[in-house]
Amino acid sequence: MSENQKKKKFLKYPKYIGGSEAFRDFIVKNLQYPKAAIEAKVEGSVFVEYEINDNGIVQNPRILKGIGHGCDEEAMRVVSLLRFEKVRNRGVRVTTTTKTTIHFKLPKVNFTYSVEKKTEPEKPKEKQEPGQVVYNYTINL
Repeated sequence: MSENQKKKKFLKYPKYIGGSEAFRDFIVKNLQYPKAAIEAKVEGSVFVEYEINDNGIVQNPRILKGIGHGCDEEAMRVVSLLRFEKVRNRGVRVTTTTKTTIHFKLPKVNFTYSVEKKTEPEKPKEKQEPGQVVYNYTINL
């Protein structure tokens, strides 16, 4: 057999409409971090396996490895919303099984507070003297 020959692909697999970048954007846009997971400070990855029928609709999502606290249910909900391209393999309807990893990472919280150092009795902010110092702090967690 010649090395220049292409390996033949007999099956066509469904692709997400818009490609992998659109797939990631869809998940990020629709994923809602569960309140129970935020309160418990749970982070991690949920592995979801699901079937895609010949019309591109997701069926039978199931958790292969979860982290709990509502994240597993949220990952299954988002995966169920996915829609793929319709695929026909030589006129035969084929259901494809695939896996996806959904990452849960706690959102960053920013706290901002100000401390004013005053040497004289309090004056309205419009009339502060140039000698007064104002400190601003931002804490990223």
